[in-house]
Amino acid sequence: MGADDEYEGGDDNIAEALADLDEDLADARAEALRASLSDYELDDDDAELLSGVTLGEHGVEYSPALPVVAIVGRPNVGKSALVNRILGRREAVVEDTPGVTRDRVTYKAEWMDRRFTVVDTGGWEPDARGIDASVAAQAEIAIDLCDVVLFVVDAMVGATSTDEHVVRLLRKSGKPVFLVANKIDDARQEPEAAVLWGMGLGEPYPVSAIHGRGVADLLDEVMKVLPTVSAVAKQEIGGPRRVAILGRPNVGKSSLLNKAAGEERVVVNDLAGTTRDPVDEIVDLGGRLWRFVDTAGIRRRVHLQQGADFYASLRTSAALEKAEVAVVVLDVSESISEQDVRIIDLVLESGRALVLAFNKWDRLNDDDLENADRRRYLEREIEQDLAHVSWAPRVNISARTGRHLDKLVPALETALDSWDTRIPTGKFNAFLAELVAEHPHPLRGGKQPRILFGTQASTRPPTFVLFTTGFLDPGYRRFIQRRLREIWGFEGTPIVVNMRVREKRQR
Repeated sequence: MGADDEYEGGDDNIAEALADLDEDLADARAEALRASLSDYELDDDDAELLSGVTLGEHGVEYSPALPVVAIVGRPNVGKSALVNRILGRREAVVEDTPGVTRDRVTYKAEWMDRRFTVVDTGGWEPDARGIDASVAAQAEIAIDLCDVVLFVVDAMVGATSTDEHVVRLLRKSGKPVFLVANKIDDARQEPEAAVLWGMGLGEPYPVSAIHGRGVADLLDEVMKVLPTVSAVAKQEIGGPRRVAILGRPNVGKSSLLNKAAGEERVVVNDLAGTTRDPVDEIVDLGGRLWRFVDTAGIRRRVHLQQGADFYASLRTSAALEKAEVAVVVLDVSESISEQDVRIIDLVLESGRALVLAFNKWDRLNDDDLENADRRRYLEREIEQDLAHVSWAPRVNISARTGRHLDKLVPALETALDSWDTRIPTGKFNAFLAELVAEHPHPLRGGKQPRILFGTQASTRPPTFVLFTTGFLDPGYRRFIQRRLREIWGFEGTPIVVNMRVREKRQR
């Protein structure tokens, strides 16, 4: 088995063994395993995680909506270089999941133990013709959706008329703005930055995004004004569960929301992208209240197609921050597209629960040959393109007629229950012991990594941490995830399995 091959495993009796488990004995064994970790080099994070384990804590954890920092400015001023510098890495997507795309606009970042989201508007560079209007539209979108703005200017060029256009918007917004004077590679160029005081945005921060000069000082200042929870996508704890309806333009998101709400509250038009801002709507469905976050929102005034895509992608990210479960709407009358998969991947990345709604199903019910063909192809597409989310509940609906809309509620409830599921530490370690006994990890260079101890670090989504003596192959980690799903269900939620490879203490 190569490092990336799937580990098949074969039959085992783990489910039966766990059903007969003496839970007190399992807890005692897990406690002994945890104690034996003291023979290994552990860091502060490990200690914190392990102290939480002994509490047998069953609380539910929310990941609050992270505060958002938007980076705006003209093309070629160094926005993406600044993004990479803040993220501390070249943003190549490192994932062993196929289909994770490169064209992202939001990234998770961390500074001084503070986590936040960075919005890179460099992903949408306008053409030179309408540069004034489109840089302004871009800034306006970013300002709408962020808590703090970093406005990047090329200090060696100075302020242009486009920059001044943006300054007017920024001043009107009332949001905290940092004027970043980029391309100041050494102290001799600092006077160039000082000239930018004249823009009226306060002190310019001289930085070199390429070399990293001045970026740490800038981030220290940003942290002083950045809220701990985003004011844009506030987390509401308690209350109706929050559902985001996602999907590409014209798959029927708004019709679905209108049907659920029982009224025409979203402008529905055949023009792609006619829906405006997301509107939170409390809806009574299946006898309980839900808060629907509609995200079709592409504003009409963003005329550039590229800008519209950028905006839709940003909206999707902002909505996911607010939601607990995402319903991704797919149009069965068309092939599953790359964009559909990209939206599903955004949900996975956000760690939210997931339900797939196959819309316009009534069109496939006729018995003519064409529909029979489309049904056959659809099953094949689902098997190929959506294999990585085969665990998500599927609902076949017609948003236009409201048919089978009632099936959405059990699917949402199942997904949210799974998202909240916690496996007791004793039981989880008994599962790992049985698993490793029946399916040992393949030898690597004569060595076999061992799993010392495992715990569920959090729910929403269920996140497991394995303390190991060596690196577990991705194929073996996916095998562990698969068996977790087969035994505990986890239908409708991503599950995360993280490793902490630890060395034995030197005596």
